Amino acid sequence: MSANTKDLRNVVLLGHSDSGKTTLIETMLYEGGAIKRRGSVEGQNTVSDHTDLEHEKGKTIFSHQMFVNWKNNKINIIDTPGFDDFVGEVVSSLKVADSAVIVLNAANGVEVGTELVWEYVEKYQTPAIFVINQMDHPKADFEKTLEQAKERFGSKLFPLQYPYNSGASFNAIIDALRMVMYEFPANGGKPEKKPIPESEMARANKMHNALVEIAAENEEGLMEKYFEEGNLSEEELAKGITIALAKQQFFPVFVTSGLKDMGSGRLMGFIDDIAPSPADRPARKLENGEEISYDPNDKTTIFIYKTLSEPQVGMVSYFKVLSGKLKPGDELVNASNGESERISQLFVAEGKERIPVNELVAGDLGVTVKLKYGHSNNTLNTKGLDRKVRPMEFPESRIRKAVSTDSTADMEKLVTALHKSEEEDPTLKVEQSAELKQTILHGQGQLHLDLVKQRLQKEFGVNMNFGNPKIPYRETITGKADADYRHKKQSGGSGQFGEIHMRVENFYEDMTEPTGFNIRQKEIEDLPWGGKLAFYWCIVGGAIDNRYIGAIKKGIMQQMKEGPLTGSHCQNIRVIVYDGKMHSVDSNDISFQLAASGAFREAFHNAKPQLLEPIYSVQILCPDDDTGDVMGDLQTRRAMISGMDSEGHYQKILAEVPLAEMHDYGSTLRSITGGKAKFSMKFSEYQLVPPNVQQELVKQHSVELV
Repeated sequence: MSANTKDLRNVVLLGHSDSGKTTLIETMLYEGGAIKRRGSVEGQNTVSDHTDLEHEKGKTIFSHQMFVNWKNNKINIIDTPGFDDFVGEVVSSLKVADSAVIVLNAANGVEVGTELVWEYVEKYQTPAIFVINQMDHPKADFEKTLEQAKERFGSKLFPLQYPYNSGASFNAIIDALRMVMYEFPANGGKPEKKPIPESEMARANKMHNALVEIAAENEEGLMEKYFEEGNLSEEELAKGITIALAKQQFFPVFVTSGLKDMGSGRLMGFIDDIAPSPADRPARKLENGEEISYDPNDKTTIFIYKTLSEPQVGMVSYFKVLSGKLKPGDELVNASNGESERISQLFVAEGKERIPVNELVAGDLGVTVKLKYGHSNNTLNTKGLDRKVRPMEFPESRIRKAVSTDSTADMEKLVTALHKSEEEDPTLKVEQSAELKQTILHGQGQLHLDLVKQRLQKEFGVNMNFGNPKIPYRETITGKADADYRHKKQSGGSGQFGEIHMRVENFYEDMTEPTGFNIRQKEIEDLPWGGKLAFYWCIVGGAIDNRYIGAIKKGIMQQMKEGPLTGSHCQNIRVIVYDGKMHSVDSNDISFQLAASGAFREAFHNAKPQLLEPIYSVQILCPDDDTGDVMGDLQTRRAMISGMDSEGHYQKILAEVPLAEMHDYGSTLRSITGGKAKFSMKFSEYQLVPPNVQQELVKQHSVELV
């Protein structure tokens, strides 16, 4: 096992679901001698997809860490899910990878899942290798897939290979880097090297010369030699291409059949020879602006990129060593919480298998168990170091569900289990909403939440029910109204008395001051839930004593917190208290608090009350053929289309949609497009609810109060 940072390669396989990543990895491990027999997804015996949930779904759901020793190097491989519901696994894996292998399905071309991962590859500035896989598929089309990839990902894509034949007869690859043809046995495996057929020499020479130019451009000495001799040796060519790949100036394209084990060995050889080691990557910036490089002679720093809980084991932490060396028994301090952790055991992962090791050097990936305080996104350092890696940023959630159980006791158990899941999965968010009086689970899609539900039931014995969460409406007024309200209560001894005369009206920035009132005090208050309350105290002649101002404001705020229309929060209202009465004995804080609440409620109802609803900006990327159906569905959701644009062979639709209409949108979109679309949503603003919708919501609230 390698103990040299220069001899490490960390690659992550990315791509749309069904691109064949897991099968390709199986052949890569087999070619490298890590496994003796190739498993299959259908046979539920691959190294990568080893969980019961993945066997049940027949899909990769979690990222999985593996490794293979190839020649003198150790290649760490991370498999990732292709569904965008599990994008968190992609983000965390890219954080620690030094190269990305982006797998395309030769029959389907560039799919939306590939678009999604490319955004993160660009964000992390990760060197990328493209693989056009499944060349043995009857509908495989190398030229079309390559054209789509160049169209979407740019002219830096350059094929090092192309298939001599494709489809069911696929068995040969023309390699323009080594200028050879690889011909495979019928069942795949080790190829025979053959001369490139005369019919292909012109194309192969043109590709090779272009590769020589790419290599020469990145090394001054090579450029001089290229001008002098017109060619470069294979070693010189590799040197220049390595630099071009590391700088993301060049994205090579390979062809494979993972299923038949054709081309995967050549891909592994390229990763081994050309892909950058951690030592070749730029220094990583820390939160404080300083940098850290992969130096095995430095003090130790590790970054935890993934955690999960395993029955009978507890918390399992996956990490990358960023500097120094790590050994069992080392004491590290968590930069996020200051807690000290002892690394009692140290492993490398081969899927579900964990192999004990005595040391890991800077740049390597490893696993440890039973950390008490370490979670995803945490940096752990040798005591005395002040290093904290910039945390991973995950996308906003796209689905929200209210969760409940059949009993109160189970609910407490559920919330505990959910918070544990939240620690493992940064794309999962648990919200206990005081406003909506619901526990709400936020995630990336219905499949994401369904699997959380399944895991909780299996691991914690908790049944979780999903329901549509309430919508956080807001109430306001569009007119103005006055109200007089007297609170009077007599029950022997001192009673309660308070009378308030109040005006309410819609408030907006820079509105003119009210006329006809003697303004004695004015407060513009930012409300905790958004919007403002403008409070004017205009009492003259001592009709109400100033000492009751606080109680009156409290009564108004209580009513604004549970608005008169639907019990939703009120906002953007100006309240003018201009008259009233008090009693020398019976008036007190509670009297004026209740009087203020009553006056506000009465005036509010007479001031043209209006419900506001949250509007979200939604962006959808879908195939051209499905655009009409997607647009039609949006129209049923009261959506306002704000723009359309072409992005490769996809259409990008921008729309403003009420949150109330976005329930189960992910499932609907997947159904409409066969899983070939993606969407994101972000809060935009509050807008007026249509009259018919408001009428129904007010009626519904009245029924609930009975």
